[in-house]
Amino acid sequence: MEQKKLAIIATKGSLDWAYPPFILASTAAALGYEVQIFFTFYGLQLLKKDLSLEVTPLGNPGMPMPMGMDKWFPILGMTLPGMQGMMTAMMKQKMKKKGVASIDELRELCIEAEVKMVACQMTVDLFDMEQSQFIDGIEYAGAAAFFEFAGESDICLYI
Repeated sequence: MEQKKLAIIATKGSLDWAYPPFILASTAAALGYEVQIFFTFYGLQLLKKDLSLEVTPLGNPGMPMPMGMDKWFPILGMTLPGMQGMMTAMMKQKMKKKGVASIDELRELCIEAEVKMVACQMTVDLFDMEQSQFIDGIEYAGAAAFFEFAGESDICLYI
């Protein structure tokens, strides 16, 4: 039986959007899938050595918030300094309390599970990024190289 393949395109670079590609990739790898994640545009933030990710509730109106804040955050988050930092700290605390691995831990798990991580070379060039900013062991390629893998994959996800 041929090994199943999972292809993921990661386009978001915030704390809340960092979890899905790494959780899905590590789970699929544990189930025996060959996995590749193609990081493009803001998703490249997830490959940086120094992860300084924050929550982005403005971009995710469905995000549940404590104490009825979900009704007010779109307004307050745009006007009150420190709100994004506060929500980031709250999310990190909740994840830790619930026993959810950190992004660093999940990314390391993916590396150990031999998930292939590919940085979009066009985006690296577009944003004048240096390879020294990124973790070791990743590859750099264009969209065409990703399509070779994605075209043969059993599952392809855009996150």
